[in-house]
Amino acid sequence: MPLVFNRRSVFAAAAALGLAFGPALAQDDAPVVAAASDLQFAVQEIAEAFTAETGMEVRLSFGSTGNFARQIREGAPFQIFMAADEAFIADLHAEGLTRDEGDLYAVGRIVVMVPNGSTLTADEELDVLEQMLAAGQITRFAIANPDHAPYGMRAREALITRGLWDDLQQVIVLGENVSQAAQFALSGNAEGGIIAYSLALAPEVSPRGTYALIPEDWHEPLRQRMALLNNAGPVAEAFYAYMKEPAAREIMERYGFVLPDGE
Repeated sequence: MPLVFNRRSVFAAAAALGLAFGPALAQDDAPVVAAASDLQFAVQEIAEAFTAETGMEVRLSFGSTGNFARQIREGAPFQIFMAADEAFIADLHAEGLTRDEGDLYAVGRIVVMVPNGSTLTADEELDVLEQMLAAGQITRFAIANPDHAPYGMRAREALITRGLWDDLQQVIVLGENVSQAAQFALSGNAEGGIIAYSLALAPEVSPRGTYALIPEDWHEPLRQRMALLNNAGPVAEAFYAYMKEPAAREIMERYGFVLPDGE
């Protein structure tokens, strides 16, 4: 069975890693952006640049794409949804909950990442993971929950492709989202895990371990799409437009995202 941690230990360790799971501080009437947790550092930086340029603020809430989609169906007052998998936007649009089909804003990648001092080595073919599993030397290996987190879905697909999914079942640790998976992977209580490339590149995270990109043909692409929700106001519209501007695109590229051309 997958291992879980209590919430107190999750948030204490997450704070030490510089990871956050709730809204950023902003003015009370600022529109709330529901953003996939792989965007945590990139979109925080973009939001700060947006405020510096326009004087307008947005509130950022980071979490699992699947959980956000459920909350939107339940009436959560988000004005923008930045999903890690465009299928969630398509479903919400079909249900009449977004203004339109939205825009593809990035394609993400996954990496295997191991904490400093781990006995596991980060190699893109996962050969060392296979060897250590066979020797019984893996005690915990973290991914996001594939039931509702796209980065967990892609991690599971990659591990199935590599033939390691079944062997990992007794040691898998599931994060509620990919930020929590990163916390688990780098906490020192695990040999490593599969997380978002964008998190591995973040200055708050990268010094804490090493990583290797997992071949992108091992899993379905992480086509990430955003959409305005029906209640979006002028500030949300302005931030949505800003995400397509060169300044925002440069930040996204710096965090390892592949950007669409003219979509």
